[in-house]
Amino acid sequence: MLGSQRDAFDIPREIAYLNAASWSPLPRAVQEAGHAGVARKGQPWRWGAADQAAQFARARKAAAALIGAAPEDIALIPSVGYGFATAAKILPVPQGSRVLLLADDHSSPTLEWMQRAPEGGFTTEVVGRPADGDWTAALLEAIERSGAPPLALVSISSVHWSDGGLVDLAAVGAAVKRQGAALLVDATHHAGVLPIDVVALDPDFLVFPTYKWVLGPYGRAFLYVARRWQQGVPLEQTSYSRKAVAAETAPYFADLAFAEGAQRFDMGERDHFISLEMASLGMEMMAAWGHAAISARLAMLNERIAAGLAGLPVEVPAARVRAPHVLSLGFPQGMPERLVERLAAAKVHVAPRLGRLRISPHVYNDEADADAFLSAFRRCMT
Repeated sequence: MLGSQRDAFDIPREIAYLNAASWSPLPRAVQEAGHAGVARKGQPWRWGAADQAAQFARARKAAAALIGAAPEDIALIPSVGYGFATAAKILPVPQGSRVLLLADDHSSPTLEWMQRAPEGGFTTEVVGRPADGDWTAALLEAIERSGAPPLALVSISSVHWSDGGLVDLAAVGAAVKRQGAALLVDATHHAGVLPIDVVALDPDFLVFPTYKWVLGPYGRAFLYVARRWQQGVPLEQTSYSRKAVAAETAPYFADLAFAEGAQRFDMGERDHFISLEMASLGMEMMAAWGHAAISARLAMLNERIAAGLAGLPVEVPAARVRAPHVLSLGFPQGMPERLVERLAAAKVHVAPRLGRLRISPHVYNDEADADAFLSAFRRCMT
């Protein structure tokens, strides 16, 4: 199991920051990479075309390593929403078919299809929150239900952001394939912490950002595009989405055929090298620690917290249905007023989510942080 990496972060000892699922602190090394990038932008003549190409390649390789992909299947994008908009432009959704979503899921994998459904002539079906917290069973039932309209695609987060419910992607992916449908995965709370292998899973699209679990900045995300969809038209029309549109040579529009691989789906102004290097370094740090060691540590911390909640009037999701790194507490009698603010006053930082209290430790947390939460939480609940 990985030891606490607190020394790699700028977190005072008295702060118990248990809110990685909202946004993570940047490691010191990632902050330094950002400072170096800003200085480099101050002297752009020192940063040539070869340096830029190397940075693009580094970022694709780092993102690919977290999900078992080939670098050429990764597009450089700014957000999860951009990734789903790209997928929606490419994927055909037949009239009369249905798209499966999760209740109260992230906005991007949900609203994209809700917005398109009326004009596209298809329906969106929302899988309700299961009483036992088992999102996988609820999804499988909806996928395989007889008498329903044909299933076109399933667009879901693999870990539900509000309750920490974990979807068994292998089981769901197999069921989706049996229906001849497409699978789109928001891996925001998955990539880097839990194992994922896109070769084995074979999703149509998978996307994750860097500002939460993979220790990077805002404004950077990565889109895996299955090769069967890599001939699609990108969301934006850029020079580098084409084979030969270059300012250095004439004619300017030498070859308008699209570039091969997922590069054609890169965002405009992808060459923000300040944030790109920060994102690359954060992902490389996660890969070096390894998802097994990371998830073991975070599971230990959340299990310590869950055990310490015994006797308090809260609902703790069963370990079998939740992700090891997200512990979301329910309150049968309602969340106490100003609970989050009172915890923050005690220097314990967590997040309120849909009436629940979400606890999400990361590699910088240790047993002292877990105990600090329990101590403050008990005081607030009595």
